[in-house]
Amino acid sequence: LLEYSNTHQNSAPIVICPPFTLLHHVNKLISNSSMKLGAQNCHAADKGAHTGEISAAMIRDTGAKYVILGHSERRKDCHESDETVRQKTSAARKAGLVPIVCIGETKEERDSNTYKQVISRQLNESLPENFEGMIAYEPVWAIGTGISAKNEEIAEVISLIRQKLSEKFGEIGKKITILYGGSVKPNNVSDIYTIDQLGGVLVGGVSLIPEDFIKLIDIAQNFN
Repeated sequence: LLEYSNTHQNSAPIVICPPFTLLHHVNKLISNSSMKLGAQNCHAADKGAHTGEISAAMIRDTGAKYVILGHSERRKDCHESDETVRQKTSAARKAGLVPIVCIGETKEERDSNTYKQVISRQLNESLPENFEGMIAYEPVWAIGTGISAKNEEIAEVISLIRQKLSEKFGEIGKKITILYGGSVKPNNVSDIYTIDQLGGVLVGGVSLIPEDFIKLIDIAQNFN
């Protein structure tokens, strides 16, 4: 996750979200830097008999400040519903974490022109009434495919998200950070950053390529 500030602060927050097993290790590595730590998921319950699950409080104890929730791969592979994401988001906030809630349409939903209804539903049903966090728009058809959505497609959905957030949360909704994720690369990130109301990018595969990830960070810094 690279989040850049539209208020032109001195540096863009950089949040690293490694697998659970690396959270403690990465926290030590970035302890003397401005980087922040996040996790890729959390469980909805504070405690209880949930073998193999990781609670939001456990994540917080690693030093993490952020958590990604509702990623399309979890919605698809783990059959997570909007209600599940809502419960996890509430748990994250209760533990003091900043939730990054992912939403986005599939190729079938895009092609059938139902993507606006899908995005609206996900926003309405995945976010608790007292939501504080970030929204990451990730068109499923652009994740890991090497195909990034066109700027006009991203801008249309970002505008829709802002509208729905404002309707649901009032003034607070106008300030919630909106990110874009989906085949973000050094050669397209500058164009993506020009999209109105976009607050940063959620980076997947490129974060595993050190040279390209560093380029993305450098570019992000130039947008402050």
